[in-house]
Amino acid sequence: MPASTPYFAVVPRNELPTLSCVIPCYNEAANLRLLLPLLVEHLSQCSRDWEVILVNDGSRDDTSEVLAQWAHRPGFRAIEFSRNFGKEAALTAGLEASCGETVVLMDADMQHPPKLIAEMVQHWQKGADVVYALRANRDDESLFKQVGTRTFYKLINAKSRFQVPPDAGDFRLMDRAVVDALQSLPERNRFMKGLYAWVGFKSVAIPYEPAERASGVTNYNALRLLAFSIDGLTAFTTWPLRFASIVGLILAALAFAYGAFITEDYLVHGNPVSGWTTIIVCLLFFVGIQLISLGILGEYVARIFEEVKNRPVYVVRRALGQGLSADNSPHSQSQQRTGT
Repeated sequence: MPASTPYFAVVPRNELPTLSCVIPCYNEAANLRLLLPLLVEHLSQCSRDWEVILVNDGSRDDTSEVLAQWAHRPGFRAIEFSRNFGKEAALTAGLEASCGETVVLMDADMQHPPKLIAEMVQHWQKGADVVYALRANRDDESLFKQVGTRTFYKLINAKSRFQVPPDAGDFRLMDRAVVDALQSLPERNRFMKGLYAWVGFKSVAIPYEPAERASGVTNYNALRLLAFSIDGLTAFTTWPLRFASIVGLILAALAFAYGAFITEDYLVHGNPVSGWTTIIVCLLFFVGIQLISLGILGEYVARIFEEVKNRPVYVVRRALGQGLSADNSPHSQSQQRTGT
C-alpha cells in the first residue's frame, strides 16, 4: 500500500543505517519490561549501530526506575521530564536527542510490533525517506471513535496542499533529512501527525495490524481526543474561520430578507409585526451563532498567545545513559528547549 511521491528520484542506500529508536513513556513500566528486550534483538539485526531513547513524560508509576536500570546498558538513553508535557513534547525531545542516520518512532504499549522495523529499513534502503505504518483496519475501535476519526481527517485534509494519512500514527521510520526538517519548525504547539505530512519527502506506507496493549489502558479518552482534534484543525487549517464568516453572511442575508418580508406584509396587508416569541427566538439564535464564532476565533487567538510566550516545549529533569555518540547529547541535568 505505497504512498505516493513518484516525482522523487529514487536513490538506493546500500548499507544498513545507524538507527535511533525514540519511545515516549507515560506509566508504561510493565510494557517496557516486555518491549525493550525484544527491541534489542530486532535493532541488532536491521542496523549497523543503534540507540534507544526513552522519554519519561512525567510517569506516576515506576517507569523512572525501569528507565534508570536500562540506561546503564550500552545504547540506551533516558530523558526524564520535570512533569507531564504530553506525547508531542516527548516525541520532540526524542527527535532532538537522536543521532542516527534514521529515526524510528514507536509507542511503548506493545501495539507497534518491533519486527516491522526491519521492513521499514528495507524501504529506506530502496530510497524512501519516510516509512510509516498504516493500520489495516479499525475494527477494535468503538463506532464513535471510527466516525470521529473519519470526520477529523476529512476536515483536516479538505483543500490542503498536503494530505495527512487517515490511518497512520506515530509509528514510522524517518531519514535524518526529515528529522532535521522537523526540528527546524519553530512552533511550540506541535501536532506531529500534521508536521510529518507538511515536511513532505518521499514516503511509503506499510500496512500492519496493531496488537493488544500488553498492560494498562490508553490515556486518551473522548475529551482528550476531542481536544487533540481541535489542536490539529487549528494548527493546519483556517477553514473554521472561513466557515464562520460564510455562516455570518448567510444569516445576515436571511435576516435582511425576513425583515423585508415583515415590512412588506405590514405595509400591504396591515398585519401586525410578530411579537415577543419571534424576537426572543431570533435573538437567542443569533447570539448563539455569535458565541460559536467567537469561540472559533478564540481557539486561533489562544494558539497565538501560546506561541508568543516563547516558553520551552518541555523541561528536562535529568538525562541518563549513552547512545550513539557520547559527546553529541543536547541534554543536561536542567536543560530547557528554547525552540531555536
